[in-house]
Amino acid sequence: MVVEDDSTLLGVIKYNLAKEGYTTITASDGAQAIEAARKEHPDLIILDIMLPKLDGLEVCRILRHESNILIIMLTAKSEEIDKVVGLEIGADDYMTKPFSMKELLARIKAMLRRAEMALQQSGPSTTAHLSVIRAGEFEIDVERHTASLNGFAINLTHKEFDLMAFMMRNKNRVMSRDYLLEKVWGYDFSGDTRTVDVHIRWLRQKIERDPGDPKHLVTVRGVGYKFEE
Repeated sequence: MVVEDDSTLLGVIKYNLAKEGYTTITASDGAQAIEAARKEHPDLIILDIMLPKLDGLEVCRILRHESNILIIMLTAKSEEIDKVVGLEIGADDYMTKPFSMKELLARIKAMLRRAEMALQQSGPSTTAHLSVIRAGEFEIDVERHTASLNGFAINLTHKEFDLMAFMMRNKNRVMSRDYLLEKVWGYDFSGDTRTVDVHIRWLRQKIERDPGDPKHLVTVRGVGYKFEE
């Protein structure tokens, strides 16, 4: 689904998605977006921030409470704070206008591919011992899509869950931001590493006793991040 009030840009995105074989539905304001998402259950939403009736941030917040639908937010260059807020309330990624249609299509393909792989991994053939990842007081159940800390549930967004699971599987291993973009977001091209930084910061708010002095999601200066038990 494409949610954009600029009819020209909406038409261009829809045309290019159709060329790639995607079935596309559209909405031109926030209220329409929520109604259409609830009715049609799209696999992914391209969501502009500046919308009539209800802005994109509020649409993202509402839909994220209801599902783990994939969301790419569209922002203007001057809206740095909106990028951060959008990621913090559950968007999986963002694109800054003006953007390359080729890059947008590549990101969509990567995100859908990652989602499909996650579904396959959590299907009936997944054995219990492979489904559950444990590290210290943390536990993630991939099949049930649940996360816990000392037995208490942690409410993670779709991408926070993927990132946490990947880092727990690779505990004590230092990973660059580009590597995490490739493995968690599925990008086989250079992306905006701010996406990784924001998701790490938001995860720290949920799992660290002192997010300002993290003991588990550790920054390795000049390299990237690692997960320590």
